[in-house]
Amino acid sequence: MDSFDYIIVGAGSAGCVLANRLSEDRSKRVLLVEAGGSDRNPIFRIPLLAGVAYWHKPANWNYVTTPQDHLDGRKIKWPRGKVLGGSSTINGMMYMRGNAADYDRWAQSGLTGWSYDDVLPYFRRSECNPERSGDPFHGQDGPLMVRKARGENPLYADFLAAGHEEGARANDDFNGADQEGLGLYDFNTREGRRESSATAFLRPAMTRDNLTIYTRTKVRRIMLSEGRATGLVLRREGRTVEVAARHEVILSGGAINSPQLLMLSGIGPGAELARHGIEVIHDLPEVGRNLQDHLGVYLTYGCKDPVTLYSLFRPDRAALAFAQAFLFGTGPASAVPLEAGGFLKTRPDLEIPDIHITFVPGLSLETTRAGQGRHGYLINFYQLRPESRGTITLASSDPGKAPLMDPNYLSAEADRQCMRDGVRLARRIGERGPLAARKSKDLSPTEADLASDDAIDAWVRAGANTIFHPVGTCRMGADAGSVVDAELKVRGIQGLRVVDASVMPTIIGGNTSAPTMMIAEKAADMILGRPPLPRVEIAQGGRP
Repeated sequence: MDSFDYIIVGAGSAGCVLANRLSEDRSKRVLLVEAGGSDRNPIFRIPLLAGVAYWHKPANWNYVTTPQDHLDGRKIKWPRGKVLGGSSTINGMMYMRGNAADYDRWAQSGLTGWSYDDVLPYFRRSECNPERSGDPFHGQDGPLMVRKARGENPLYADFLAAGHEEGARANDDFNGADQEGLGLYDFNTREGRRESSATAFLRPAMTRDNLTIYTRTKVRRIMLSEGRATGLVLRREGRTVEVAARHEVILSGGAINSPQLLMLSGIGPGAELARHGIEVIHDLPEVGRNLQDHLGVYLTYGCKDPVTLYSLFRPDRAALAFAQAFLFGTGPASAVPLEAGGFLKTRPDLEIPDIHITFVPGLSLETTRAGQGRHGYLINFYQLRPESRGTITLASSDPGKAPLMDPNYLSAEADRQCMRDGVRLARRIGERGPLAARKSKDLSPTEADLASDDAIDAWVRAGANTIFHPVGTCRMGADAGSVVDAELKVRGIQGLRVVDASVMPTIIGGNTSAPTMMIAEKAADMILGRPPLPRVEIAQGGRP
């Protein structure tokens, strides 16, 4: 049995960061285990192909939720990265930290060391943002490249003008002094190509002789002895093998795979484990509970002018754009097609924004594939902090079978009200100024879909979809009922931590990739016994 000091399960947004930071100590042997394969496919490099990468089956777990009661019984597809870099290799590359109040809320629950002032230094340590040199909110020396969108398509300016006419303020930096307002986003791109946790953190560490990477390797269970994690049972190259951990096993499989592996290993709700014939090693009822995700809708419009992404669907133009992006990192395919948007309040009495709104100068790939291609654009928004809570539960004791994913979308009335308010706000922006002048027709919703609260509810139920941000299923907390403590140690088991988006007690008000990398940066110091980075106390708008 081969042995390592640290074994990391999952080479995603968190796992790649950990592999880099833990292997900096050359005296420690580190093993990174990934179920997927290489991230070298050109699909993952070209920003415009983000919508294709999401659904690329060979690099995807291809998960599907249970039927959703409040979405007309629909099952929602949940793409999750099964590849080096995990979901950061297939996502939309938007660099978003959330609101300072999100982290302060964690600290106020008793999680010492997780306030915004505590986590900002770790965001800065990761970040390489040369365009914001000298800005106290940003770093310039980290591995993760961050660049501001160019926003060259004229429809972006039209959208921003319409939003400002509706009353939204301008915002040049959603990760800086204030989150509220509209502007151009920051993205994880480097020289016109995708920057993932694999390209930023893992690739530079691959030459270290103390870092071993197993790809296309499935974890069957965690080995446990006398209340301690001692290693893993793996399925690799057609055979079952065991690897030992001298110090720690660290789960970084995400909000679905981390709780599943805990339960398969006998750690979780005792009655549920027993129902599947799994020996209960440690009864931990909240494993798989507290599931949260962002749910969004798309308002779509026809466009009078040939200025949308539909122009790139002509074969010669598409070939040129992709060649420019792949070879030189330039041209229209080197930009993510959702460069403008921001964070808004649906009600003036709110302290911080409650929706994230984004503009796309084109319609969906599905529309074009269905033979309904046309010039058009869409406005997307999602609720930032849903109250609905769901579960991840086992479907079987077979590690090869996907768990049952029930996000329980829109089960809370507050969530349904936020969606109604958001639809109305997004619609008002779509009817303003230069954006309205571009419109040829409303595609969806129609006037009939907006006639009443009930009509909006029906439209949302029929079309709302995931924004790909599941979190919370291995909740971090100061209370004894939480799955992990403030140091991300699994309660009741020694030598075992969870370091990924599943530890978030409440979902971040924004995209979750950068916060997950931050969690891993902070965890690396905890694991190695280093003192935390000094707090940085900088005022940010919206903090209570």
